[in-house]
Amino acid sequence: MNQVKFIDSEEKKLIESLEKDGWKSTKNLDDWKTLLSKTASETMAKDQRMNIRVSKNDLDGIKLRAVEEGLPYQTLVASIIHKYVTGRLIEKQA
Repeated sequence: MNQVKFIDSEEKKLIESLEKDGWKSTKNLDDWKTLLSKTASETMAKDQRMNIRVSKNDLDGIKLRAVEEGLPYQTLVASIIHKYVTGRLIEKQA
């Protein structure tokens, strides 16, 4: 019997999920891809501008966190706002 070697734990989880739950293919993959692409584009569209004033310390802190996350600070701020609005911003426990 051949032993399956996994690249990483994520791949192992995917294979286990497939074996346990089974996956079903979509009937029309192209239509599904088009729908998902359109939905993602509409969700991520940045079509409004917002100007706010924040303290220098807060802005410096945001910029530092953005560098740690490896993204522009404006993107980090937009992500924080989006997570807050959608109820997915999780408060860190003290």
